Amino acid sequence: MNAVQQTASDRLSTSPPLLSGVTNDTPLTRVSLVFVEHRINVYLRFGHPARQLRLDRWRRSAIFTPAAVFCRVRWESNDYGTTRWQLMVLQACSPLDDIQRIAGIQPGARLLLRAEGEQQVQSVLPHIDTIETLGIDPVAVSPAYWRTLGNRLTARLPLPTYTVERHAAYLTSEVLR
Repeated sequence: MNAVQQTASDRLSTSPPLLSGVTNDTPLTRVSLVFVEHRINVYLRFGHPARQLRLDRWRRSAIFTPAAVFCRVRWESNDYGTTRWQLMVLQACSPLDDIQRIAGIQPGARLLLRAEGEQQVQSVLPHIDTIETLGIDPVAVSPAYWRTLGNRLTARLPLPTYTVERHAAYLTSEVLR
């Protein structure tokens, strides 16, 4: 059997270790990504997958190690316009962690922030842009900030900004842990 005949699931299961230090029994989180022009676009806004697999012309899978933080954006439309906007900031988990089942994410992940609808998604994207403008990688941002942002979004309260000082405090608390 050559590589062309190999199915996508075979490629996932027979692949060598993804990173040094990652063994074959390390639990991985697989995120399905899709792009069909003018219909659906499911993509990563930020995150550092350990590996990406191209399944076919429209589909890819991003694979994350435990504790990795990433942001998945989902946009869908039909002949009449946009039907769905969704943004989620998620954290990959290990088997002993509490996880949430989320469509397109196997086996699941910890949900840090969820924005539904164009207005909510469009209000969160500038905050991510601001974090990147500060020179901070969004995956390194405090998970508590993402939860706070999501809670404020749901309660329709003013959204907090992430500052360099807040990031320094988070990094200090991680060092002391």
